[in-house]
Formats: sequence, structure tokens, C-alpha cells
Amino acid sequence: MLMELSLSVLALASEGGGSIIDVDPGVVFWTIVTFIFLLFFLKKFAWKPILTALDQRETAIKESLEKADRAREDAQKVLDQNQANLAKAEEESKQIINQSRAYAEKLKEQMMQESKEQAKKIIEEASSEIQRNKDAAFDELKSQVVEIVIQAAEKILRENLDQEAQKKIVNKYIGEIIKN
Repeated sequence: MLMELSLSVLALASEGGGSIIDVDPGVVFWTIVTFIFLLFFLKKFAWKPILTALDQRETAIKESLEKADRAREDAQKVLDQNQANLAKAEEESKQIINQSRAYAEKLKEQMMQESKEQAKKIIEEASSEIQRNKDAAFDELKSQVVEIVIQAAEKILRENLDQEAQKKIVNKYIGEIIKN
């Protein structure tokens, strides 16, 4: 198919009286005139607007790149600041936790100390109460012993025993009292 196309182009060129490679001075003249006119027209009407648009586009791209760089730098600064703030917040939270633990430990020790003191006080009060009860019981026992001794003495006197027997009975009761 390609071969047929190239043969038909050669046939058309040969019919017109020249080949594709032949130079026609009229065509060259009008091609140059058209080219110069096109250059003048482009320079007059299109070249400046195209260059202006390209300059504006270049300026806009440069500004956008500068803004992007500034935004990136600002974002990096904010990121660095946020990381510093986060590290600071973590450090502060660790300090707060440590302070809370120390306070809790101190409070625990204080409560333990107070509990020990309160238990000691209760024990001392109980010991005092026991001693008072013991002393009261001993006093009551003494009074009962004295009463028994008096009753025994009365019995002795009533029975009219001899003096030797009375002494033995009194000494026996006194010995029992001392043992208790």
C-alpha cells in the first residue's frame, strides 16, 4: 500500500511538469513574503502577549514555589514546636505522676503512722482500763477478805476459843489473803 501511494505521488508530480525537488522561484518568493509577513504579524500582535503571559506565568510559578517553600518552612517550624511541646508535656506528666506517687506514699506512711499511734493509744487505754479494773477487783477482794476476817473473828470470839487457836485462824486467813 505504501508503495502504491509513493507511485501515485510521483505520477502527480510528473504530470505537473516538475518534481517535488524542483525549485519554483515564484513559490520561493511568496513563501518568503508570507514568512516575513507572518513574523511581523506575530511580533506586532502575538509575540508581546505571549512573552507577557510567559513572564507572568514564570513569575506566578516562582511566587508559588517561594510560597510553598515558606509554607514548608513554617510547617516544619510548627512541627518542631509541636514536638517540643509534646516532649515538654510528656515531661510534665511524668513529673506530675512522680509527684502523685510521692504524695501517695507520704500519705500512706502518714496514715500508717497515725494508725500505729492510734492503736498504741487504744492499747494504752485498754491497759489502763484493765489495771483500773484489776485494782478495783483487788480492792473489792480486800474488802471481802476484811469482811470475812471480821466475820471469822466474830465467830472466834463467840466460840470463845483460846488465844492460841485465834492466832492460828487469823494467820491462816491473812495468808490466804496475801496469796490472792
